[in-house]
Amino acid sequence: MEIGQKLPEILGTDQDGKEWHLSDFAGKKLVLYIYPRDATPGCTSEACNLRDNYERFLAQGYAVIGCSTQDAKSHKKFIEKHQLPFPLIADTDLKLVQALGVYGEKKMAGRTYMGVFRTTFITDEAGVVTQIFGPKQIKVKEHAEQIL
Repeated sequence: MEIGQKLPEILGTDQDGKEWHLSDFAGKKLVLYIYPRDATPGCTSEACNLRDNYERFLAQGYAVIGCSTQDAKSHKKFIEKHQLPFPLIADTDLKLVQALGVYGEKKMAGRTYMGVFRTTFITDEAGVVTQIFGPKQIKVKEHAEQIL
């Protein structure tokens, strides 16, 4: 996925079994943030930073939706524990993360594994990507400030 391209129409299914489509956000700018895992320190900091600034996003015409490859049960627990006001897509079949190009080989502590690259896509009101924050750019405790 690159700037100037449109996000896929089918984004996926959230923690409550609701299927989300890009067209659900027509007329709004969208913050689609992809993160590696629920309940890990960095992902929790990022989600809580977006939560704490959620009203600011709404006031500026943004919708916010998160996505990781964990299941709906994990997402539900994460949302409840941290009172997240936005949905989380459970991309267990890797359709969205692969379509966006944010799933691949990672290395940590000398081991290689497949995983999600923390990435945020910002779209305009038509669903066209206007900005991408990659793993090296995202500051999890200040991510809302980076976006806004």
